[in-house]
Amino acid sequence: MSDVFLGLGSNDGNREDNIKRALVLLENDKGIKIKAASSLYETKALGESLQPDFVNCVVKIKTDYEPRDLLKIAKSVEKTLGREPHTHMLPRTMDIDILLYDNIDLDSLELRIPHSRLHMRRFVLEPLLEIDKNIRHPITNELLSDCLEKVKSQKMMKIMDSSEVWNE
Repeated sequence: MSDVFLGLGSNDGNREDNIKRALVLLENDKGIKIKAASSLYETKALGESLQPDFVNCVVKIKTDYEPRDLLKIAKSVEKTLGREPHTHMLPRTMDIDILLYDNIDLDSLELRIPHSRLHMRRFVLEPLLEIDKNIRHPITNELLSDCLEKVKSQKMMKIMDSSEVWNE
């Protein structure tokens, strides 16, 4: 089974509930086992300032799915939770990104692993490091904790402890 880190975000509707519902839907899939979930963090939307604030978290899963199959499942969960197509820069009930998948380097039209902006986003790095403090970027081999130091100026606030988000 592969170790995968997923980033989840919501800025439309009941954001915290959307994240928890997404976790249940992922866990209900027989090919996915959630191993850990970070706390929930509230952050400003990047780019488009008129969007509502996001709630973000990171989860570690074990899966037998290949990356492209896992992407299809993530998109299905997004759709089940009401995400409309073509809402990349608009408010959305759920956004699920594959951040890391073992130590693979995959670059295709539909999927980039590791996530191309992983190392530049505090709302990804801080919850990821909450789960695994010693994780390294699979391409650069840089400790992600060193990357976090470079983006500390990005504002975010913990709004819910991990124990309230998911219990194995």
